[in-house]
Amino acid sequence: MRIGEAARRSGMAAKTIRFYEEAGLTAPASRTGNGYREFGEDDVRRLRFIHRARDLGFSIEEVRRLLSLWSDRERASADVKRFALEHVARVEAKMAELRSMRDAILHLAERCHGDDRPECPILDELAGGTGAGRGARDSA
Repeated sequence: MRIGEAARRSGMAAKTIRFYEEAGLTAPASRTGNGYREFGEDDVRRLRFIHRARDLGFSIEEVRRLLSLWSDRERASADVKRFALEHVARVEAKMAELRSMRDAILHLAERCHGDDRPECPILDELAGGTGAGRGARDSA
């Protein structure tokens, strides 16, 4: 099958497939006589694997490791579980960071009157918390 069909069946764009090929996550596709990439069922299975892993937030390097684990029939499932749980820990840390960011922005928004006045504690805080508005800096 050509790249368009492989893209449709794997759930990713043809451009993304070419990117993963260049990144070395997939072997270079075989080529037909006229230069078209040719994909088989195993290629589509691998592309789906990559797509799902990326949807779950694994980096390119982590996907590379997962692919290695997937192809290693000698590995223990405990290795895969440990790797997945390490990823969960990174996701939870990111979630905590995002909650903290949300809380900080909400706190600033609560301090802003949201009216027709130019004074805005949100912008003041982003400017370094000096309390001086843009006009004060511009005239200096």
